[in-house]
Amino acid sequence: MPPKSKAGGAKKARAPAKRKLAKEFPPGEVLMDNAKKKWKLGSPVGQGGFGLLYLANEDSSGSVGAGAPYVIKVEPSENGPLFSELKFYMRAAKPDLIGAWMKSRKMDYLGVPKYWGSGFHEKGGKRYRFMVMDRFGTDLQKKFEGNEKKFPRKLVLQLGLRLFDILEYIHDHEYVHADIKASNLLLSYTNPNQVYLVDYGLAYRYSPEGVPKEYKEDPKRCHDGTIEFTSIDLDFDVSTNDAGPPSVKTPKRKKAEEKGQSADETEGAPAKKRRAPQKKDVNGTKKTASPAKRPAKKEAQASSEPAVKKSRGRPKKNS
Repeated sequence: MPPKSKAGGAKKARAPAKRKLAKEFPPGEVLMDNAKKKWKLGSPVGQGGFGLLYLANEDSSGSVGAGAPYVIKVEPSENGPLFSELKFYMRAAKPDLIGAWMKSRKMDYLGVPKYWGSGFHEKGGKRYRFMVMDRFGTDLQKKFEGNEKKFPRKLVLQLGLRLFDILEYIHDHEYVHADIKASNLLLSYTNPNQVYLVDYGLAYRYSPEGVPKEYKEDPKRCHDGTIEFTSIDLDFDVSTNDAGPPSVKTPKRKKAEEKGQSADETEGAPAKKRRAPQKKDVNGTKKTASPAKRPAKKEAQASSEPAVKKSRGRPKKNS
């Protein structure tokens, strides 16, 4: 049996508190956002992270039907992902901002969900945070798997162009997404030819007020994201940034810093040329050996030495 720990020994560090799951609300629950606008919940349609997604509509006398145009995400107020997502939506996803961007570039649509409202709701002595956004259809991951994991080339190119528009918009509004994957690309509920990038729970404000943030190691974020797509940056505990590569301290970089060298001098620098071996002459001075014999020297030696006739075969014995 392993020895028992002593009572007076050092205590183990406690694991961070686990995030709580949101309690399910009954259909018909009415929520009021920060702008005093009321929203009525329908049936739950999914779960994202540690929150629940409900069909929703503007408060009315009737119930919320299956064709509701909005969804509401609800999480316990102490959870972090929805708080981070809300910051992005409130700063960069208001309908007037998105509309002005589309108008300036003459675009028919932009694949960034619109922010319609948010607030807090109390029930059963607990406080919940919620956010209202557009309703969407299925995601690209399900479409991909349902199509034998093949997409036509034309479709892939069209998706890439739409993603470029989305990333340009969120980067220009000082954010990066940091969790791009097929399951976060949803089709519009009303128009299946439109695709939207959702889930900004890991979104990072990399350039507040136009000033890029300094990259710092953050062990709390080292396991963020989806395991299949977790970047090597996160493995080094460095905050991700779609707009530029972070400065990761690789083992070679750390050795260079210890020696007082810059990383540029060690990483990516051309290999040093080998010096020719040095010899000492009779007087003791160093003399560099020439890499190859010079033909002029050969000619000088040939002129000073007598010519020797070479014979083939064995040498003849003198009689």
